[in-house]
Amino acid sequence: MRMLLHTQYRRLGRFCLTLLFGAPFLSLAHAAYPDRPITIINPFPAGGPSDLVARTLAAHLSENLKQTVLVDNRTGAGGSIAAEYLAKSAADGYTLLVGIDSTFTINPHIYTQGFTQVSDLDTLAVVGSSGMLIGVNADLGIKTLPNFLSEAGNREFNFASGGNGSPGHLSMAQIAQATGARLNHVPYKGNAPAVLAIISGHVQGGTLAKPGMLPHVKSGKISALAVTSRQRSPLLPTVPTVGEAGFDQLGFEVLYVVMAPKGLPSSVSTVLRRAFADAVKDPGVVQRFQQLDLQPETLSGETARVRLEEQAERYGRLVNAAGVTVN
Repeated sequence: MRMLLHTQYRRLGRFCLTLLFGAPFLSLAHAAYPDRPITIINPFPAGGPSDLVARTLAAHLSENLKQTVLVDNRTGAGGSIAAEYLAKSAADGYTLLVGIDSTFTINPHIYTQGFTQVSDLDTLAVVGSSGMLIGVNADLGIKTLPNFLSEAGNREFNFASGGNGSPGHLSMAQIAQATGARLNHVPYKGNAPAVLAIISGHVQGGTLAKPGMLPHVKSGKISALAVTSRQRSPLLPTVPTVGEAGFDQLGFEVLYVVMAPKGLPSSVSTVLRRAFADAVKDPGVVQRFQQLDLQPETLSGETARVRLEEQAERYGRLVNAAGVTVN
């Protein structure tokens, strides 16, 4: 009996020593994600809406995951330089991309090579959406979307966008295709010069991001006709949606997405999807999104991927029908 008790005590002692000294080594061998800094690639210049969204989310993830999250702006080629960099990165959760869907849903249809598609990456989440503003130079005296479309059926209007193949370009093509409006596309290198062209009278109007047009709407230089989102903009609550103006088919939204290299481990994907879902529910993040004219979205995983694939298919049909090209 004494021998048996001695053996049992000895085994218990070894077990306790394993718990005391072995656990840290076991933890190090199987370190929980993330155990080092995460980099979020953003495809557009610092200070723009996409960059500000990336930095807002990075700050929240840093706090949530207890790890440094950095933002690296890799600009050019409509976002495809950043997308290609992501596609070639290790699928370990330490390199992500926060950007807009057009990089993956529009670019593959208008460029001949080198453009990353939705299927080339893992879709983690759709975190936000934003419509655009259809606006015209106030000197035209046009106040409503129906009035504008009636006028544009009789005479040609020069219409600005932020660039060939941009969401504004495709939205304008959709308007022309659906209504017969005579719109001559005039691309600019970004939203700011396109807005300047409208208020200076070089073009009659444009479909552009709302924050850049807002000061000129308030000053009376631009007449805001409608927003292309499903809901009215908190920045312009008196401006109707295209649906409210009687043109549901003109709806057009930019989606803010989170992408990862193909083959991300399911355990890492789960951590990240939860972290981004928590972020877009945080009151501080919601407030910042509203300031940027974004509607928070909570699509993740397969649901988010399907949403992007549907968007890509729709844009492909529009590009082919309208003959959209990049010069």
